Amino acid sequence: MRVGVLAYPGCFASEVFGVPDLLTMASRVAGPDRPGFEVSVVSPRHRVVAAGGVPLAVGPPREADVLVVPGFELGPDIDTAARLAALGPELALIRDRAATGTAVVSICVGAFLLAEAGLLDRRRVTTAWLFAAELARRYPGVEVLADRLVVTDGGVTTTAAFSAMYDFALALVRRHSGARVARRTARVALLDDARSSQAPYVDARLLPRPGTEFSHRAMRWLDRHLADRYDLGRLAAACHTSSRTLLRRFAAETGQTPLQYLQTARVRRARHLLETTDRTVASIAAAVGYRDAGTFAALFARHTGRRPSAHRTTFRRP
Repeated sequence: MRVGVLAYPGCFASEVFGVPDLLTMASRVAGPDRPGFEVSVVSPRHRVVAAGGVPLAVGPPREADVLVVPGFELGPDIDTAARLAALGPELALIRDRAATGTAVVSICVGAFLLAEAGLLDRRRVTTAWLFAAELARRYPGVEVLADRLVVTDGGVTTTAAFSAMYDFALALVRRHSGARVARRTARVALLDDARSSQAPYVDARLLPRPGTEFSHRAMRWLDRHLADRYDLGRLAAACHTSSRTLLRRFAAETGQTPLQYLQTARVRRARHLLETTDRTVASIAAAVGYRDAGTFAALFARHTGRRPSAHRTTFRRP
């Protein structure tokens, strides 16, 4: 299988080489008698400097079965539109390869390049959870599944942040070389080959908080009363408004109801307690307002993709 990785100015070098390295391991695991992978790092430019000033050796674009597009540095102080506008040759190459039937894959925020190239319109996609909302806002014709690790729709594959490139690479190995080779490769590389969601890794504190001072005041009140029974009337009184006005303004500013926000805040607090204390699940459930541990566990799993005990096993801090 021929795999080309598109290098471009400012891309993350680790995301350029992560997939080729894992595919090399898989070829070794499979053995010399099994068909392997032919991987090349390509660019429409003669010289590429990755993020952090790392120079990359690149070759000219060539025919490939799969084209992998890595991510780049993205943040509140970076002009995303200007960054994408400077990548005209890369966007043209992505469009050309997709038009000729090459499977195109983005790693992390490489999805922004695919969207800018027009490949993601009316498709279901994913990207790094931290930037999923921005991708959806910038490209309203794209359906962003923010909790998914890897999404394939119509020959285009998108992945979540950074390490999800390995989830994609293992899936590629599984398709090309079989489940046994994929499992053994995951063991050699110390990778979890059974992940299905990025939801357990989301830290809502790193996401921009939507709304204005009105909804923020309601959020702060709910944060201070996590363990109390939800009472819309009390919340409305604390915000000096009616229940109907509170629901209307809160939804307009945040896109959710106060109860939905409260449930998210309770799960966030429960995650912290599971990761940093030895308290029982029942005790943690009570601390965040649930008398029934089963109800709490079901809500926790719905928000994070894992039961509380499984979350603690994975994320417990010594």
